[in-house]
Amino acid sequence: MPKSIYVGNLPFNATEDEVRSLFEAHGNVLSVKLISDRETGRPRGFGFVEMEGPDAAAAISALDGADMNGRSLRVNEAMDRGAGPGGGSGGPRRGPGGPRRF
Repeated sequence: MPKSIYVGNLPFNATEDEVRSLFEAHGNVLSVKLISDRETGRPRGFGFVEMEGPDAAAAISALDGADMNGRSLRVNEAMDRGAGPGGGSGGPRRGPGGPRRF
């Protein structure tokens, strides 16, 4: 079963091909997606790699803390979108200070 891997602290000039080749040393890479800012199109310094379960575990173990162009990568299993803080619930956004109580 494919697993999604979070890759953080990427160099801003990293390409999907560079990330793919880094992970391919540890197994078959199904996909690579680097995240860019919606408004500016500039890289945000993180992305996701999809690999098969055993390959994903090997890559996470080998690459967490590894150096890529002078930056120490943060590599771990990606959480589901709704599982983390601020989890994409789709609910209304609150302004500063949260909901008001009268």
